[in-house]
Formats: sequence, structure tokens, C-alpha cells
Amino acid sequence: MSNIPSYGTDAVAQYAIALLLELCHHAGFHADCVKAGEWTRCKDWCFWKYPLTELAGKTMGIIGFGRIGRRTAVIAEALGMKVLAYDRYQDKDLETDSCRYVDLEELLACSDVISLHCPLFPETEKIINRQTIAKMKKGVLIINTSRGKLVEEADLREGLDSGKIGGAAVDVVSTEPIQEDNPLLGAKNILITPHIAWAPRESRQRLMDIAVENLVQFMAGTPQHVVNKP
Repeated sequence: MSNIPSYGTDAVAQYAIALLLELCHHAGFHADCVKAGEWTRCKDWCFWKYPLTELAGKTMGIIGFGRIGRRTAVIAEALGMKVLAYDRYQDKDLETDSCRYVDLEELLACSDVISLHCPLFPETEKIINRQTIAKMKKGVLIINTSRGKLVEEADLREGLDSGKIGGAAVDVVSTEPIQEDNPLLGAKNILITPHIAWAPRESRQRLMDIAVENLVQFMAGTPQHVVNKP
């Protein structure tokens, strides 16, 4: 049995940062305001309806420091952010002056932004819940482009509605397509997208190319990307 690794690494990391930038600048919202005539009616040369946030100097906590988490860290560092990484497997060679491994408690307490990039295991299911949210900074931003069940959605909504969480952006939810009774649909300050982080044309082409090559190599007796080796 073979898998298709790394086809969406850059796409998902790019999308995680795109969601973060939208939470910081509310570009789509303000563009809609312009189309609705609000800038035309404004007496000032500019206006904004949400607080705007600069990322340089802020700290991003990344839960799950595999390929996508590491790529997200590189982009965050390029924006001037510090990175705290939590992963059960640590490669100290990946640490830099602005990126280091920490335990989960420190990550929760010190991060201005938390981005989820871990797989769904029993120990990571609902890792974002009322108890872990209570340990976070007030106003923290949460990004999830990994697995919907990493989040206890009712608790995330509670954190958003109370203002403990400043904003959240999720590309995945616990049941997909999203159900009408999902508590996040009515939450404050949330951006929900329909599981598209992986889906740029380039990523989908790469997925198909690797799948074809997997089949070719299997037929040649030299299987690649094998996940069920004895």
C-alpha cells in the first residue's frame, strides 16, 4: 500500500497564512464595504470597521511540526514572527533563532496565534477545548487547516463569543460538508471555508502525477511511498 506524500505542503501552508492575514486585515470584509458604498459615504480618506493587526513581533504556536507545520513556520518567520513548535517528535536541528520547540503548556500560554497542523490521533482529538482555551492569551487567533475533530467546536464558539478568542479561521470541521447545526456557523469573528486549502490546481496535478508514478513503480516491482512494510 502506498500513499501520496507532500503533494499539498506548500498549498496548505500558504492557505493557513492567508487565513491568518484575513483575520488580521479583514480584507474581504472591507472590500465588500467599499462595494456597498461605505467608503464613498465616509468623510475620511480611509476607514476600517475592525481592529487591524500587524504580525511582525508576534508569536505563532504551531501544533504539529511536520512538513506543513514547518513550511508554515518558514512563512511566519518571513513575516517577522517568532515560532513555538509542539510535536511529539522533535528534530532540534530545525530550531532557529526565531523558532524553537516547547511543551504544549508554554505554547498555549505564549502564542498570539495558534495554527493546527497535527494529524488526528486519540491524543490530539479535541486538543482545542475549554480547558486548553482557558490557558491561552486573551485575543488569541486560532487557525485550523488540518482536521476538524482537533477542535471541540462548541468550546471554540464559547471562546469566540466571550471574546477570549479574538478570531478563528477553519478550513475543516468535525462533519463535512458542514451541518446546519454546527455551532461555529453562528459564532462571532470566525471565517469558515469549505476544505479548500489542499486544492490549488498545482496540488491536484501533483497528486495525480504521484499516484500515476506509484502505480508505474508498483508494476515495475519497485513500489514507492509504501506505508505497510512489515
